[in-house]
Amino acid sequence: MINYTDHLTMLMKDIVSRVPVLSFIDTRDVLVFARFGRSHAEGAFATCHCLNLPPSEPGHYFWRDRASGRITRRSEWFVTRSPRVSVAGRSVKYLVSFALPRFCDQSLEGSRKALLYPRLEPWVAKLDTVVHELYHIDPQLGGIRRIAREDGAYLVNSHSPRFFEQVAAIVRAYLDTHPDPGITDFLRHDFAGLEARHGGVIGASFRTFPSFPQRYIERLAEQVPADTDAGDVKIEPLRPQRQPTVYTEDDLDLRHFSESRSRRLAVHEPDAAGAREESRRLNSERLRREPARAAEHPGSARTSKAR
Repeated sequence: MINYTDHLTMLMKDIVSRVPVLSFIDTRDVLVFARFGRSHAEGAFATCHCLNLPPSEPGHYFWRDRASGRITRRSEWFVTRSPRVSVAGRSVKYLVSFALPRFCDQSLEGSRKALLYPRLEPWVAKLDTVVHELYHIDPQLGGIRRIAREDGAYLVNSHSPRFFEQVAAIVRAYLDTHPDPGITDFLRHDFAGLEARHGGVIGASFRTFPSFPQRYIERLAEQVPADTDAGDVKIEPLRPQRQPTVYTEDDLDLRHFSESRSRRLAVHEPDAAGAREESRRLNSERLRREPARAAEHPGSARTSKAR
């Protein structure tokens, strides 16, 4: 079966090696994983998740009485933090998730992207999505890229027309380098075509599937009164954190995706064992070959399904 997330990772590595505007990205800082998403349902094709955000300022939830407007309850003080994700001992700064099979079945035909890519083949819509997610990575590795207007101010909406145009320019620049068809060939096939050619589609996901590493709430050890506290304000305890806050490669699984569902591959299954070993081998080789970078650096940005 084809390991789709491995192919996407190799494609991303090729893109950043060929396009100067994305050359600041070290693909060891980016982990690709798969989520389930039906082709004919609404939802994002892919999402870029940042793990570099610093802890938030302390805060709490509160509830007001509708009639009087008086605060009657509040939560304990907390901060929000980003989880830690590492592969082979190296911290991951960004996660990029792809919805399967939805991502595989997108096409330029009938989509808004067709206006940006006249006379190009339908599969370029998928290449656009991959570049789109890479372009969300901030050059300072400090969050999600902010897009500047002509007057120097930053746009509130990261998915502005200018953003889409800049992504399309990067896609065309990459295609102009004449990349190896062996790197991009998997994008030419829809989900049914991939199943017919390879006998199935698998991808890396987290063991907590369908959940994945996300910002979480941490209760402050020191609880102090709030300015709005009164004698009868009830303080609600925070619910215990149930999701992991630290992840490694041991928290990754392989899942088999179909049109209607996904299932975890058991370790003893040949496809799971072979693909897992191959993924570890490729990751180890990549870590040995690629030069180390010194950069240490809000949120997530997704590519919507738009027709």
